[in-house]
Amino acid sequence: MTNFTIPAEKSLKSIRTVKIGATASEGGTRVNSITIGGTNALPFHTFEGEIPHKPVIAMEVFDTLPKRLPKGVIDYFADVINKPAEMAKMCVEQFGADLISVRLDGTHPDKGNKSPDEAAEIVKEILACVGVPLIITGHANFERNNEVMRKVTEVTAGENCLINWVEQDNYKTIAACCLAHGHCLTAQSPIDVNIAKQLNIQLTDMSFPADKIVIDPLSSPIGYGLEYTYSIMERIRLAGLGGDEMLRSPMLITPGYESALCKESWASEADNPEWGREDLRSEYWETATAMSLLLAGAELLIMYHPKAVEAVRKKIDQLCSNISQIETK
Repeated sequence: MTNFTIPAEKSLKSIRTVKIGATASEGGTRVNSITIGGTNALPFHTFEGEIPHKPVIAMEVFDTLPKRLPKGVIDYFADVINKPAEMAKMCVEQFGADLISVRLDGTHPDKGNKSPDEAAEIVKEILACVGVPLIITGHANFERNNEVMRKVTEVTAGENCLINWVEQDNYKTIAACCLAHGHCLTAQSPIDVNIAKQLNIQLTDMSFPADKIVIDPLSSPIGYGLEYTYSIMERIRLAGLGGDEMLRSPMLITPGYESALCKESWASEADNPEWGREDLRSEYWETATAMSLLLAGAELLIMYHPKAVEAVRKKIDQLCSNISQIETK
């Protein structure tokens, strides 16, 4: 038996840390805050550097039921799926969610047209029900989303939520609201390294703090372009570790949302018996997507299926264990 030490390649910089949530001593009401980022090595390369903050998992609740939510997910939340505050409480207390993402698709003009005031009430109810930090997730109807985020950022002032998301064609209004009310934000780019960098430049040019920006590289699920997403995330991470100040932000991915859109996750077993059990398909699809993109550098995952959450959390704990040497015969 001989010891083999893996050659270590040191990075020039660390990924910037971002803290989400604010406790009472910090001006908010959260039981705890969550810090992501800080690593100075490639994902899980504990032999090359430090991982001061393990990747964390948020679970998502909805102001309106998505059309394509897999049955495997609905079965777990049958009694609370239309009650976002109660669902959030279940996600935290039963499934250990580190954060809660509140998806406000119901404010979209074509998906319910809920008012900004209605959205704000839902968010306040969730804040009262759970003590973990919140992610507020909007939609791509810019005019309505800006109205909603103006109101939501105001009623959550001091809570240091993560406002999800801004993009290159719609960032100024939401970024200004986050600045005014003390929130972080997600900068989403369409699977493009240069746009991810440029959007961060635009945000910091308007004096938005770099340590309150999370990058969403617009992830894809397994079987639907994941390989391309993986390569873009890897390039973003390598650039950040190599010293690019505008790409040193931690990354968020949405394996729950993306996997739920896949036909393989929700198509009925009766129509596709050769695909196997529907409940297992949705769980496995999300787990495989999440694990793949964790290895590309994701620090924050927004997930749906409780069994996928359980499996991914277990693997995160295993991969973050401090192993520095490999023994070989």
